[in-house]
Amino acid sequence: MRTEVAADVVYLVPAGAPVHDLMRGAMPPGLRLVTPDTGRHDEVLRALAQASFVITVKMDATQIAAAPKLRLIQLAGVGHDGVDLGAATAAGIPIAQTIEGTIEGVAEHTLLMILALFRRLLEADASVRRGEWLVWQLRPTSHSLFRKRVGVVGFGRIGRAVAKRCWGFETELAYYDPVRASAEDERALGARFLPLAELCSWADVVTLHLPLAPATRHIIGERELALMKANAILINTARGGLVDEAALARSLAEGRLAGAGLDVFDEEPADTSGAIFRAPNTLFSPHIATGTRDAVVEKTRAACANFLRVLQGEPPRNVVNAGGGGR
Repeated sequence: MRTEVAADVVYLVPAGAPVHDLMRGAMPPGLRLVTPDTGRHDEVLRALAQASFVITVKMDATQIAAAPKLRLIQLAGVGHDGVDLGAATAAGIPIAQTIEGTIEGVAEHTLLMILALFRRLLEADASVRRGEWLVWQLRPTSHSLFRKRVGVVGFGRIGRAVAKRCWGFETELAYYDPVRASAEDERALGARFLPLAELCSWADVVTLHLPLAPATRHIIGERELALMKANAILINTARGGLVDEAALARSLAEGRLAGAGLDVFDEEPADTSGAIFRAPNTLFSPHIATGTRDAVVEKTRAACANFLRVLQGEPPRNVVNAGGGGR
């Protein structure tokens, strides 16, 4: 029996057929995934003309104007800096975060990067492959996470998930956020508030979990890096623009910082000719903190649940633009 299509869902992320197949397998009947070639402007606009819903990380005013039937822009994750918030709000289109599948993946990837840098995992792996056996040589510069000081910059859902995962390592926890958590939440998470400058000088690990906005661009710059300990590491799994990459590269090259793990970059795909890619003691990944099969399925189901709410006349969840009341 043929299922009637209730709505087209346009996916504006160049993920490829294997991901598209995963998503289709997780979608309920009645929703049809449309995957235009995102490199072809005309094809994207044609798809948007029939779209009831969009899943994306980027959407400009022209694309929003080309979608007269659009009822909801569903972010592929939680960051909304790539979508024209003003254009969507003016058109009455709500923008919703997909929190599900994001929090856990980013928190796990953060811990992965911390441990890999502390234990010099890349050097150890490469040395074994070269036929070396550095059983003693890496010890003077390897560290345990156990009882280290972890400073979480940005104490929203993801920052708190990172803090929870640090409990098992018996770390000391502090956080900075423009909006301070309640005393009850601080006690429950075992974390204390510190001003950013104080947190940078206190921590053995500084991990970033803020959204990108004018106020947070290069929140970690020359001043903050100069405050950090020489044996400390910096982790960024949030947004590349939070860090002054040139300043970070200088700190690493001059031995003023022990290491850095970056999953996100100021320019993506990253320009690997930049100085940060020549800096020592670095670990990079291509914006894949939530890049797992499990996350694709969970995100798709959560997004589709939001679409079904809209189709049933209910408000979507996790909306980020207060004026996007919906069409």
